[in-house]
Amino acid sequence: MIDHYDAYLFDLDGVLTPTVELHRRAWQETFDELFARLGEAPYREADYFEHLDGRPRFAGVAVLLEARGIDLPEGENGDDGFASIRGIGNRKNRAFSEILARDGIEPYPGSLRLLDRLAVLRKPLAVVSSSRNAETVLAAARIRERFAAVVDGEVAAREGLPGKPAPDTFLRAAELLGVAPLRSAAFEDAGSGVAAARAGGFGLVVGVDRGAGAEALADAGAHIVVPDLEELVP
Repeated sequence: MIDHYDAYLFDLDGVLTPTVELHRRAWQETFDELFARLGEAPYREADYFEHLDGRPRFAGVAVLLEARGIDLPEGENGDDGFASIRGIGNRKNRAFSEILARDGIEPYPGSLRLLDRLAVLRKPLAVVSSSRNAETVLAAARIRERFAAVVDGEVAAREGLPGKPAPDTFLRAAELLGVAPLRSAAFEDAGSGVAAARAGGFGLVVGVDRGAGAEALADAGAHIVVPDLEELVP
């Protein structure tokens, strides 16, 4: 079944590389400090999956703050601190960059095996990511050359594309590859990303359960859910 599509579109964090772990550590550091300053209940792991996972960085901050009843201004692009939504998002991004530079990143072995299989079949590939760090992560993981297109947070901001769960970034990647969504497969580990791919009319939407939960991914619209992409390699 997996070989029958014309193109393959992958989320980066959690599907191709374990950057989700780096993101989660960076979010934890950021919100631990913020909530301690405000006298809020501590940040929980569930906060990541419920409010941050798969969303553009600033949108995730806004959603989590709203859930906690914390009212902060949007702020300016150059903010770096805890006084605004953009300041918090930029503080998190700085923490992420420091962790990536210090610890590096390796692709999931099972994901590499599927990419190798698709390379043999000469299938066009793209990355669709909410992260503004996608190019940096792909280069650090030494897999950038495998993808004909990358539509990430930087591209979305530049082209005015709404982030996931809107389908626009997936549709833009399919357009860059020159393929119809219905003839393409999308791979996501976040409910918002699965919902985006389904809204875009992709022929196969694969949920990769790295912690979001198989039921949650299925409820979001995944046609199938796997714990690792190696399961899809014939």
